[in-house]
Amino acid sequence: MKTIGLTGSIGMGKSTVAQMFADEGVAVFDSDAAVRALQGPGGRLLPAIEAAFPGTTSPSGVDRAELGARVFGNPDALKRLEAIVHPAVVEERSAFLTRHADAALVVFDVPLMFETGGEHHVDVTVVVSANAATQAERVLARSGMTEERLAEILARQMPDADKRARADYVIATDCPVDQTLAAVRHVIACVSASQDR
Repeated sequence: MKTIGLTGSIGMGKSTVAQMFADEGVAVFDSDAAVRALQGPGGRLLPAIEAAFPGTTSPSGVDRAELGARVFGNPDALKRLEAIVHPAVVEERSAFLTRHADAALVVFDVPLMFETGGEHHVDVTVVVSANAATQAERVLARSGMTEERLAEILARQMPDADKRARADYVIATDCPVDQTLAAVRHVIACVSASQDR
């Protein structure tokens, strides 16, 4: 099995590219989706999160705004939350690999891959990228997003140029969608070919 680590800063189109990989028949593990399930209605992390951060959960799951307010700008609180969430995500990832043990190729969609050293746990890295104007336009169109909030998020993420410099492949999304899809297919073909050698 070959593993692809897929990453990209906010608003770059990573979710769209991940879906393209899935549509091409490649199994994709979405770490953000795993976290949402673990913290959603009936999620198995709710008791631990409630114990650590009282009043941040309900039967409908984690109150993301409230929990975010508790941990944002508070490194100690963030570490406490990560100590709850990260081991559970690792377990979900292991279960995903077990389910797809016969696959020749899988994708791990990891937003902060380079920031957390995740590139050392995959065979190939792919960065999804777009120009800064396109990125800002996409993100600022989201409900509740402000330029200040975007600036805070970008300050926590490795600059796009640095990610592109580290990547084995870069897939652009500030172009016609058929070009992006062609780039996805190129990556699949190249990684599959390297596996056959």
